[in-house]
Amino acid sequence: MLNTLSPQTIISDSITKNWTEQAIECYRLNGNCAECSIKKAHYSFACQMPKVIEILKSVVGEPEIVD
Repeated sequence: MLNTLSPQTIISDSITKNWTEQAIECYRLNGNCAECSIKKAHYSFACQMPKVIEILKSVVGEPEIVD
């Protein structure tokens, strides 16, 4: 099954089932891509993590963050 946020945005279920390290980083940064380790690596893809975060919060709930 795929999560569809809009006709142009389809996100795989596999990344919306649990909080990953990268998802938690994005959550902690409040979706601030300028501070993200992925953005700093200059990958050639458009990050969908802020959209994944919204799905995770609605499906799984807020992450447990241990400092």
